[in-house]
Amino acid sequence: MPTPSRAAGYRAWGIAFAFAGVIAFSFRPILIKLAYAAFPVAPVTLLFLRMAIALPFFAAIAWWLRAREPRLTPGDWAAVAGLGFIGYYMASFLDFLGLQWVGAGLGRLILFLYPTLVLLLSLMFLKRRPSRRQLAALALSYVGIALVVSNRFGGHAEGGLFLLGVSLVFGSSLCYAIYLVAGSQMVQRVGSMRFTAYSMIVATLPAVAQFFLLEPLSALDLPSEVWWYAIVMAGFSTVLPVFLVAEALKRIGANHFALIGAVGPVTTAVAGAVGLEEPLNWLQAAGGALVIFGVLLVSMKRS
Repeated sequence: MPTPSRAAGYRAWGIAFAFAGVIAFSFRPILIKLAYAAFPVAPVTLLFLRMAIALPFFAAIAWWLRAREPRLTPGDWAAVAGLGFIGYYMASFLDFLGLQWVGAGLGRLILFLYPTLVLLLSLMFLKRRPSRRQLAALALSYVGIALVVSNRFGGHAEGGLFLLGVSLVFGSSLCYAIYLVAGSQMVQRVGSMRFTAYSMIVATLPAVAQFFLLEPLSALDLPSEVWWYAIVMAGFSTVLPVFLVAEALKRIGANHFALIGAVGPVTTAVAGAVGLEEPLNWLQAAGGALVIFGVLLVSMKRS
């Protein structure tokens, strides 16, 4: 049995891993927006760079874990393929598309809605009825999003593109929620690290095929800034946080991780306001606070 001091240290490292993973993830939309600002790179090309650069790391992890876990059945492989396609490829691609017209801070805030979508999907398909507290949390979250986007709609073309961007990023959040609901039992059976590595490998295949079908090789003739943003995105904001978060969840659990996860949208909003000069007025700040508070109510269980 671990001593209290050792257990406290184990948990403290879990909290540190959670903070590091959440902050690393939160810089992904910033890096995407910086790449778009540096050069008119297509989302298809930028996603291809991110996935292709990250692929060797996930392949190495999958190879290392191959003999440490039970063998996968054909059904397991089919589930990994389907969930990897939805949860990592589709979610990433919709996010990359939407961020062409949506600010990094708002994009991260919309992605942060996925726990509320998990709740709704569980109601629809698993017949799990939400509590009154969870229903109130849903209302708070979506009122918050309405406040954040309320001053951006209009009859002009820019308002239409903004609405399209919001819809695409919301679709990304929905894909990730489907991945979590459908993959919850799969993760328990396969193991979170191996499941993540395999899912990311699967998600790379359509990203690569899509690039070669839609873009010429000359599309990779990009400025060095875009390449550096892609490399940092793949390493710092993809590979590193995936495994930091997996270890944090093991050490502190999903409910405590949800509290720390609220740091993500705040970090992105502040970094976007400072580095990208994205506007952040009091109405957007109030709406963002409602979203974060509502998501935390959904995510955390009563003590």
